Amino acid sequence: MIQFPLRPLRYFQNPFRVFKQFGFLGINRRNACYTLARNARQLYPLVDDKLQTKKILDAHQIPSPELYFTIKHNFELKYLRELGFLKDFVVKPARGAEGRGILVITDKTESGWKKASGEVISLEDIEYHVSNILAGLYALGGVNDAAFIEYRVRSHAVFEPLAWHGVPDIRLVLYRGVPVMSMLRLPTRESGGRANLHQGAVGAGVDMREGRTLGGVHHDRLIERHPDSGALIAGLEIPFWNDILEIAAKAYEVFGLGYLGIDFVIDHILGPLILELNARPGLSIQLANRAGLLKRLRAVDQVGHAEQLSSQERLSFAQNF
Repeated sequence: MIQFPLRPLRYFQNPFRVFKQFGFLGINRRNACYTLARNARQLYPLVDDKLQTKKILDAHQIPSPELYFTIKHNFELKYLRELGFLKDFVVKPARGAEGRGILVITDKTESGWKKASGEVISLEDIEYHVSNILAGLYALGGVNDAAFIEYRVRSHAVFEPLAWHGVPDIRLVLYRGVPVMSMLRLPTRESGGRANLHQGAVGAGVDMREGRTLGGVHHDRLIERHPDSGALIAGLEIPFWNDILEIAAKAYEVFGLGYLGIDFVIDHILGPLILELNARPGLSIQLANRAGLLKRLRAVDQVGHAEQLSSQERLSFAQNF
């Protein structure tokens, strides 16, 4: 694995030359050479719309959080009154991005529902939030959207020292069906318990062979300890690692996208579940791993027929990274 230096760049170093030296993939090259070149345009709606994604996962018996019900029109807001029988749940926009619009409810009290942050909100607050989702406030391109309510994942106990009031998730990047890089995204106080780097979560690189965490990145700065708990980020063994890789390989075969991000969570009872898929996975995963993607992507291209390999052969190839 190419190692990225922990020390900051000297003032006279050219950052573009350093990134090239360590094989970092930039957004323009990602878009031109991988996202657009490897992802057929007609397949984007399958992953851009989370409801379509969940339907496909369910049809192929690929595990994901249980869907309770959906709301597509304002006149259906009355169905939210059915939430009374739920103690905890998650509200999501079908076409949201970067974690925007996700509302996590962890408990029900006499005065309302408790969010992951501890704030208590009313049914009217939830209705207002869902109406904003329907109006496209959180959607890609601002188009009208749908909301859905699903099972709230309870995090595996192994993550407790490294997660602040939330559920970590595991991002896998697959290229031509081969898992090439992964990171564990850890909630923080700043991110409000959400595992989203844009909102202040920590990304921890993951060794592809052993499923063990490396160092971390927070706001594009390399770190070694969680900003809230002070716990060391490196050295955590992710449970069900081989299962996660196998599920990802199956998801690739179902969706057919050549350059793909898959987000997993590990429920304390149900094990690995797919949260969502992404046709345009972000690039901070490289900082988290102290390694660039280009060398790994080129290694897959050198195979020449990676798509024709069996899922087990592709997973074996991933052990080289």
